[in-house]
Amino acid sequence: MVRPARAGFARLLLLAALALAAGCQSVYFHDAGEPAAPLAHRLDALPFQEYWTGIVFNGEKIGFTRYAIRPATRRPGHYEVLSEASFVLRFLGIEKSINLKSRDLIGPDLTLVDFAYDYTIDGSALKLEGVLEAGRLNVSMVSGGKPAAETHAHAGKLYPTSVIALYPVVYGIAPGRDYAYPVYDGQTQTIAQVRQKVSGYESSQFFEGSAFKLETTLHGQNATTWIDTAGRPVFELGMRGAMIFALEDEAAAKRYLALAALNKQEALIEFSVIRPEPPLADPRNAARMVVEIAGLDRAPPSDAWQRCRREAERDVCEIVTARPGASPGTDAPPDKYTFPSITVQSNDPSIRVTAGEIAGDAATPRERIARLLKWMDANIEKAPVDVFSALDVLEKRKAECQGHAYLYAALARAMDVPTRVVNGLAYSETLKGFLYHSWVESLIDGHWLPIDPTFGQAVADATHIKLLEGERLSDLLPLIDWVGKLRVKVLEVEHAQQ
Repeated sequence: MVRPARAGFARLLLLAALALAAGCQSVYFHDAGEPAAPLAHRLDALPFQEYWTGIVFNGEKIGFTRYAIRPATRRPGHYEVLSEASFVLRFLGIEKSINLKSRDLIGPDLTLVDFAYDYTIDGSALKLEGVLEAGRLNVSMVSGGKPAAETHAHAGKLYPTSVIALYPVVYGIAPGRDYAYPVYDGQTQTIAQVRQKVSGYESSQFFEGSAFKLETTLHGQNATTWIDTAGRPVFELGMRGAMIFALEDEAAAKRYLALAALNKQEALIEFSVIRPEPPLADPRNAARMVVEIAGLDRAPPSDAWQRCRREAERDVCEIVTARPGASPGTDAPPDKYTFPSITVQSNDPSIRVTAGEIAGDAATPRERIARLLKWMDANIEKAPVDVFSALDVLEKRKAECQGHAYLYAALARAMDVPTRVVNGLAYSETLKGFLYHSWVESLIDGHWLPIDPTFGQAVADATHIKLLEGERLSDLLPLIDWVGKLRVKVLEVEHAQQ
């Protein structure tokens, strides 16, 4: 059995650092020639029943995964796939704990029958259960202690994401082969297409023997996995090499618990912060900013507050806090932004009651928004705590920026103020750089007004660079490919007169 942990944890850290360098794969992975024959294993004859991997992010070991497959006692001829990922990141001196558990019931051809997923982030829980029948995937979920349901129409075969590494093994893996199939992704609550290609058969100093090199694309994100002849993923690189999974024994994989307690490095911060030179002075009072952004694969949105243009593979954006005579720029019916969603539960009784208490006798949207910002500043703690929904924030009374945006949007919609969640970059005085951030835009007097409930700003300052809109995780997927990649050069900054 392959066990990278034999050479010690230092080897994983070394590879993590090397993987961030351009062209490293050609140095550390070598063509092993042609395999003796295509590899294929039936589920009833898999050489393994369980394996563990260690997770390294940006040079720091942060957690482990466990994967197991077994015959299903409740449905003969079928199988249960049990998977778990558990990891810890440090953010602003606080440990962020994430645990993802899943149970999928699959047929002998890997197709999904039903599932149960349990996700926990910083104490907030999201539970999903689903069953595929009669061309429909019916999903029930509980977030913030409240139930909800979704139905996805789907004709034909559907697979869980837990079989992505297993699919080529069962259907035959050999260099040059391609695969394409739909999966249900519980983390984004979407049905998406997986595309895979076996691009080689390689050896490496980081695993024993030779392995098939598999390139996988899901949600536009790419991962490279090496699969051994037993059908196990012995090594995987994601996020352009910043995320590494390596096969280990159980004890070595779980060793992150002790390491996390000792690790004081801000791996998440150092990977994601974008520090311009020189640092910005008085960013919360910035009234106009012009920046040059490198690394985006799509144009940033332009509207009354932000105007962007592409120049030589870079985007130049001007952001202002006021533009006299600007048009409303409404790009979607306002009704869309009054509806509830899985993350912004504006129709929940507790949200509506709270919104009514905050609004009181306020007659205009501006008055309601002013009271809402004041209430959030007094009642919702600004803390690096992740959540799944607005109800999590209302219950815990603390969250990071995305949670503040969720709760503000839910309360504002309950006050009949159309509101949307936007995501991008904002300057951090503490870290002296741009960080990924979430805020909102509310439709007031026919204009979309950028508002930052985390900063308590009725008009968000000009260091807010909007990159995309959306309140579901599936809306935010492009950010994954941008983190650690973007560069921002500040060309001009003007401050409001005091």
